[in-house]
Amino acid sequence: MALPMLKSATACADFGRTVQPYLSQLNDLPQQIYQSATDLQALKAIYLNTNPLVSAFAFSLLIVPIVLVISEINRNYSQIDRVWSILPTVYNLHYVAYAHAKDLPTQRLNSLAIISVIWSMRLTFNYWRKGGYQVGSEDYRWEILRKYINPPLFFIFNVVFISLAQSVRHVHYRSRYTCKSTNSTQILLFSVTMPTYILLLSSPVVKADIPDIIFSQVILGAIFLAFTADQQQWDFQNAKKSYQDSAKLPAGTAFTARDLDRGFLTKGLWAFSRHPNFLAEQCTWVTLYAWSCYLTQSYYNWSGIGAVSYLILFQASTWFTEKVTAGKYPEYRTYQERVGMFVPSLTGGGVGDMNEEGERKTK
Repeated sequence: MALPMLKSATACADFGRTVQPYLSQLNDLPQQIYQSATDLQALKAIYLNTNPLVSAFAFSLLIVPIVLVISEINRNYSQIDRVWSILPTVYNLHYVAYAHAKDLPTQRLNSLAIISVIWSMRLTFNYWRKGGYQVGSEDYRWEILRKYINPPLFFIFNVVFISLAQSVRHVHYRSRYTCKSTNSTQILLFSVTMPTYILLLSSPVVKADIPDIIFSQVILGAIFLAFTADQQQWDFQNAKKSYQDSAKLPAGTAFTARDLDRGFLTKGLWAFSRHPNFLAEQCTWVTLYAWSCYLTQSYYNWSGIGAVSYLILFQASTWFTEKVTAGKYPEYRTYQERVGMFVPSLTGGGVGDMNEEGERKTK
């Protein structure tokens, strides 16, 4: 049996009943697939008879060596970034497809599938338009790290951190506004969608209701917030590039010469958060986890490992990025003092008059 027999909402979050009994399936899965590689009916049977969490995890492990080999051959360590915005939706759609195949109630999961596709479209589009899919594009931070880490140690770093354990995507800009991002690992991209497995398990036990609509709307709101932040950053970077090329303010721009000379955006959503897009991204997956907690009538459950890891790695990645940015733009430290990294600061005083304060600090 690929799924546990559950009769209560709380049981859906019981690791000992919903996960542990199926972990052994991971051992036999590769051989089963190999033996049935040319038999579509047999492959379908394997899919249906394998716990969906286990099959999703197996898929995430399969991608790790592929990415590792490609990154080492090309000496480009941003390979997995190109599918970072797609894989979580692949996992979510997998759970939805499995529920349909098992004739489980799918109203809640169908809503999540649509939301997940919208999330992928927004993020993929933003990554594409900044050059993320251009041949040779790579996160600028790997170049910095390679100066301090010798090749053998960097290979270990690639195996353990880039290809297996590290997960946060950070949008930054270099020449031609190429979007660079830290490589996201398969393990975390899989783990942030683990609450969807709980949504699947709860579907026969907990009927879809108004709270499901509320959780859906909160996630959609986070996606819209991220889209707005991305667009504001895109407009600013285009205006800055035009200004640097021509020494003239672009026609119709909302930015002043002082804004563009400063080098980084401090208006719009960026006046309240140094990374409003990151705030929205974290809210997306934390809300999915909270959704699973609500359905299982629990304050926390095992699927929160992904969301917690996501938050921790956002902190680490953003700290490193801001360290580089503060070294490039003198006024960025003032911005850090006055505006919260993710959540708006109640004590920093806000952006205020960055022009005057920036001039005083750079004299």
